[in-house]
Amino acid sequence: MDARSRRGGFRRMLKRRFSGDPAQWAKWPAYVENQSYEALSGEGVTFLGHAAFLIHLGGLNVLTDPAFSERCSPVQWLGPRRVRAPGLSVAQLPKIDLILLSHNHYDHMDLHTLRALRVRFPAVRIITPLGNGAYLAGEGIAGAIELDWWESVRLGDAEVMVTPARHFSARTLWDRRRMLWGGLVLRAGGKSVYFSGDTGYTRGFKEIGERLGVLDLALLPIGAYEPRDFMKPAHTNPDDAVRAFLDLGATQAIGMHFGTFQLTAEAIDAPERDLGAARALHGVAPERFVTLDVGESWKF
Repeated sequence: MDARSRRGGFRRMLKRRFSGDPAQWAKWPAYVENQSYEALSGEGVTFLGHAAFLIHLGGLNVLTDPAFSERCSPVQWLGPRRVRAPGLSVAQLPKIDLILLSHNHYDHMDLHTLRALRVRFPAVRIITPLGNGAYLAGEGIAGAIELDWWESVRLGDAEVMVTPARHFSARTLWDRRRMLWGGLVLRAGGKSVYFSGDTGYTRGFKEIGERLGVLDLALLPIGAYEPRDFMKPAHTNPDDAVRAFLDLGATQAIGMHFGTFQLTAEAIDAPERDLGAARALHGVAPERFVTLDVGESWKF
C-alpha cells in the first residue's frame, strides 16, 4: 500500500471512527469486579484488558503489553480513553518476574505503566524486539533484553523467543518502522504460550507452528479491524484470528485486543460476535477459542 492509499484509508477510518454511534461503545460497564489472584493458584492466565494478560507459568508471573493508563496516547488529556478498568491495578498485582513487550504503539508500550511496574518490582525483566530496549532506556526504563525474530533467551528454566508478525512500529510521525515488532513465545514448566502482539494475517503463522511444535495456548487479537481495506495489513479480524489459530496448530486460543479502547470503527460487541461466526465457519469448537471477561482467569 503506497503513502497516498494509507492516507486515504486513514481518513476513512477516522471518519467512521468518529461518526459512529457512541452508544455502541457505551453499552459495556466502565468497571468489572476483579477476580482475586487466588483464582490463579494453578498455572494459567488472567485477562487484564486489551493486550494485557497476567500469565502464571512454571513458577513465574509474566505480563504481556501492560497498558493500565486512562488513555493510549502520547498525552493523558487527549486520545482513545479506556472504557473498562484494568482487571488488576499495579498495586494489586503479585510479584512480577517478566514483561513481554511486543512493540512500541501506545496501547502496547505504555511508559506510565512500565515505570510504575519498575518502581514496584525493581528486578522485573523486560523482553522485547530490537530497538525497543534502547528507546525504553532513553525513557528511564533500562535493562530490557532485545531480540530479533527467531532469537531466544533463557531466564532460569524459562525460555522466551521473539517471532515474526505482520505489523509496524511508530511512536511519532517520524520514526515509523525504526523499532522492530513481533510476537513472543514463553516456554516454562513444560508448557508454551504464544502471544502474537498486533499482527495482520500472514502465512508466517504456519511457519511458527511448524518451527515451534505444539503450542499449548495462543493469545490472538480479534479487535480493531474496521474499515477492513485500511486495517487488514496490520490487524487480524476474528476470521483471520481463527485461521491463524488453525495454522499455528495450537491446542487452545484466547482472544484479546478488543473491548477496552475504541481504536477503530467496529462496535464494541462486534469482535466476540464475529468470532462466534468465524468459529462456526471453520469448524472450531467454541471452547477451543474463547474470550475472557476483564479480570477473568483461564487455567491449564
